[in-house]
Amino acid sequence: MADFEFAILGAGAMGSIIGAHLARAGHTVAMLARGERARQLEERGLAIRGLAEFSTPVRTLRDPAALESAGTLIVATKTPGTAQALEPLRRAELGVALSVQNGPLKNEILVQAFGRERVLGALADTSGELLADGTVLFTRNVNIMIGELGGGDSERAQALARTIDQSGVRAAATAEIVSLEWSKFCGWVGLTSLSVTTRALTWKLLTDPDSALILARLVREMGVLALAQGIPLSDRSILPTATLCSGSESEAVAILLEAGSEYRTRAPGHRLSALQDLEAGRPLEVNETLGYAHDKARELALELPLLECFRRLVAAIDRAQRAGAPGAESRASPERA
Repeated sequence: MADFEFAILGAGAMGSIIGAHLARAGHTVAMLARGERARQLEERGLAIRGLAEFSTPVRTLRDPAALESAGTLIVATKTPGTAQALEPLRRAELGVALSVQNGPLKNEILVQAFGRERVLGALADTSGELLADGTVLFTRNVNIMIGELGGGDSERAQALARTIDQSGVRAAATAEIVSLEWSKFCGWVGLTSLSVTTRALTWKLLTDPDSALILARLVREMGVLALAQGIPLSDRSILPTATLCSGSESEAVAILLEAGSEYRTRAPGHRLSALQDLEAGRPLEVNETLGYAHDKARELALELPLLECFRRLVAAIDRAQRAGAPGAESRASPERA
């Protein structure tokens, strides 16, 4: 029997939301955290407010190498440094591993670390914000989708999704996880690029006609990249990606404007995680997301000018906001920046 049913690498907003709900539901959960965040968890446990209001004690492991076994590993860190963060966990006995990070690169890293047979695909259309006092503001609870990378239904994906869903974080199994992950990625690249450059709340950037137009064009470029790899697009994501990419540009803009109105009504304070990171002075996920997409486009000899533009612009913003921070230059990649 595993030491823990769930081990969660990363105690930011997403990891904390999932971990807190699972722990409250009676599951054994280990939060792999360090520094100030580990201290907060050790002293006060996981505290959630917003869509749910509760706090719960949780086991905290400061040293990932101390984890001997877990039924499920959930990776919820930011994407930079993921491979290094997983290295101490290679010796652990894991039933299955999945990541709710942004971008498809996460699955490739997990497969390299643990083998394809132990990796599930996942995407989170769920949002929150880690506040300064360690409390997590839970702002959106739409869905966490889980599925086999090779496609098809599986009992383990269904059981895991059911467990998370019953804990209070909406989740479901899917037979088309790769399609859904790429559909989310197409929308995420556009939303993040506009969020970082405008520094606007999500509903504001969606309801502005100029930013909505640029967002539509960027999502459609990303759609070209997905389809060039033979990956079908879906509307079951943070944005209706398939429709945005298949209709006219004006129709796409109208869809985004309507989505902005929904965000204004349902989640008026919502900010993309990238904007949260920018305002907090944390590194942005550039190389592992926009850089990854750019490299894929280059491999396929695709010209995607907006993706290239925003990859460089977001990288420049990232370097500028961290100028003077120890080691900032060494963390930037000249090749992709």
